[in-house]
Amino acid sequence: MLSSLRSVNEAERLEVLRNYQILDTPPEKAFDDLVRLAAYICGTPVSLVSLIDADRQWFKAQIGFEGIQSTSRDKAFCQHAMLADDVFEVEDTTKDPLFKNNPFVTDTASGIRFYVGAPLITPEGQPLGTICALDTVPRRLSDEQREAMRILAREVVAHLELRRARLQLEQEQQKLDGLLRMANDAAESMYLVSRAEIFIKQEQKLLRLKTADIRYVEALGDYVNIYTGRERFTVYSTMKELETKLPARDFARVHRKYIVRLDRIVSIEADAALVDTGRGTEANNLMPVSIGNSYKSALLSRLNLL
Repeated sequence: MLSSLRSVNEAERLEVLRNYQILDTPPEKAFDDLVRLAAYICGTPVSLVSLIDADRQWFKAQIGFEGIQSTSRDKAFCQHAMLADDVFEVEDTTKDPLFKNNPFVTDTASGIRFYVGAPLITPEGQPLGTICALDTVPRRLSDEQREAMRILAREVVAHLELRRARLQLEQEQQKLDGLLRMANDAAESMYLVSRAEIFIKQEQKLLRLKTADIRYVEALGDYVNIYTGRERFTVYSTMKELETKLPARDFARVHRKYIVRLDRIVSIEADAALVDTGRGTEANNLMPVSIGNSYKSALLSRLNLL
């Protein structure tokens, strides 16, 4: 029997197995259903999906073997069955020289007398383990039962492939989400840097003005007044143009005549926002800025209201 078993590169086989990321994962209905079907087809009380790791066999699904998640590899029938070219059947383990001294055969508590395993072969040709059925009495499968076991083995591998593909898609999606977050953060950073200052023309020269210093902007015909802490700059422009120049996350249009910096709003009373102008004493520091009815709801939605 051993002479008919295939030889494999164990390091490559283990690498393929671990790429499925299935060892030590919780039970999954798809695999549980397949072992139930295998037990029903073979008429046995026990059925397993067994994956052969370096030093153990681990059960992804089981029926009739409850409470046992794995065994040492040297006791595993499946470590031989997975290397078979076809369904591996042992009609009476007590008469088989390979298994008659196996603890699962000699132990009166388990007393395995029958074993059949269909190898789980990946598309790359690597054996991962088996779907198997066991009984405490000798038996022999029919041709139809063996064919059913072959089909079940292919189904197990198909589910493993689908599961691996899903995990890979999820990992790729996580990578894509991370790249998008990095891109958005970079774009936002560039946006903030580009809008952290504006240049205004004053008496035939250009002045650099930090947007963080601006308290509010007031429209005045064809001109606008830009108020900082203690200065006022009058420039030829429109409110619409100013809105495109100032960082939208920091400023809000509250009236057709006013744009205010959000973090300079001290309070809102009736239809006016009290803005910290940074000028004079504390009593004279607040400037009421009218809030237009059409702008009020948008302004309130941007405030962290409690």
